[in-house]
Amino acid sequence: MLNNPVWAALTGPQACFAEAAGNAARFLPEIAPFAALSDPADPAAWRDLATITDYALLTGPSITPRAGWEQDRVTPGVQMIGQSMSGVEDPEAVVLTEKDVPEMLDLVARAEPGPFLKRTVDMGRYLGIRDSGGRLIAMAGERFRLPGWTEVSAVCTDPEFRGKGLGARLTLAVAAGILARGELPFLHAVHDNENAIRLYGRLGFTHSADVVFASFRYTGPS
Repeated sequence: MLNNPVWAALTGPQACFAEAAGNAARFLPEIAPFAALSDPADPAAWRDLATITDYALLTGPSITPRAGWEQDRVTPGVQMIGQSMSGVEDPEAVVLTEKDVPEMLDLVARAEPGPFLKRTVDMGRYLGIRDSGGRLIAMAGERFRLPGWTEVSAVCTDPEFRGKGLGARLTLAVAAGILARGELPFLHAVHDNENAIRLYGRLGFTHSADVVFASFRYTGPS
């Protein structure tokens, strides 16, 4: 499942957020920008994908588009798993909900952790830390959920408050919630984000696979 986590999520615990056609599926546009194929090597799956979207963001170990599709952008990344780590709840972390979305989007704009949309918060439990004035300055949460695994995502800190360990605290707090459900945490990071990868390693995550985050555009009939 970890080789194709988005497909496992869209056809499993997060099927309620999916738009599917045959061997392709995507998250509803307001939830997340990701799509998935049951088998990226299957031309029929790419044809199915074209019936639900003309632009798709996919992730996996290696993805080569089939006829009718062309690659737009590709970013190398890594997948890390917390198979033997321990989470730590944080007494200062607050649960973020739909009412906090405007603040979350504002923080994402400042900190740029990756895709986060108006309804991404519906995907799982999100936690935040506020400063003394009540401003949201750091957050992290759950994104892809597949049987036995949940992804830690949107780990970000306001640039003014970096270097204080807030991201580490929230990563451990989110992982604690995942582990308490009897699941295991995993995450993704951009390959050149060496500081984040080192941090996740110190927290107990280990390298699982090299992956890519690749977007594709449909250009015509296959």
